[in-house]
Amino acid sequence: MNRESLKEKAAKRAVEYVKSGMRVGIGTGSTVKYVILELARKIKAGELENIVGVATSIESENLARENGIKTEDLDERKLDVAIDGADEIAPNLDLIKGAGGAFLREKLVELQANEFIVVADETKLVNHLGEKMPVPVEMVRFGFEATMKRLESFGKPVLRRKNNEIILTDNGNFIADLKFENGDPEKPAAELKQLSGVVETGLFLGMAKRAIVAFENEIKEFTR
Repeated sequence: MNRESLKEKAAKRAVEYVKSGMRVGIGTGSTVKYVILELARKIKAGELENIVGVATSIESENLARENGIKTEDLDERKLDVAIDGADEIAPNLDLIKGAGGAFLREKLVELQANEFIVVADETKLVNHLGEKMPVPVEMVRFGFEATMKRLESFGKPVLRRKNNEIILTDNGNFIADLKFENGDPEKPAAELKQLSGVVETGLFLGMAKRAIVAFENEIKEFTR
């Protein structure tokens, strides 16, 4: 079974937790695409009614609207559930997110959810955070060279580019991908947020309550 099929299976299982009348946080990325499509299918089939989505990116909001899902901006109201992917999932369900660049909005949305569900295929499981992926750090554009220099005390930061062009987030900021040494992520997560110029990090600690992970022959659910 290819990875796309695994992503789709995990996404469909996650959507089973969505009930009519819910406000749903909609994440960003290749797995969440299948979440959006499954939500849309259920709405069109009459299996779900009165669903409101709160998207974590312009990309996800556009895809949701194109498929007939009503969306609203994030406000002070709680979300019933949020569903999103991850780049790394540790055994305690701590996460690294942000390969798609939407992690600031993802964190804001998922902090508002009564339950945050992670969907992924088995390749995202790691023994510890930072095993495979760097930690994305969103930073303001003004003085970013100085911010990059300050980030060097945590590891090796690399300014994210595509086709040699600096990538901008939906918020107009830059991203540094920071490879840090293995260890307890709590300390760097707190200290990075205190650095001038840093807006947010891709460390999602203590947030996910459930992970739905598709393996070759089964789907497993892990809970915190």
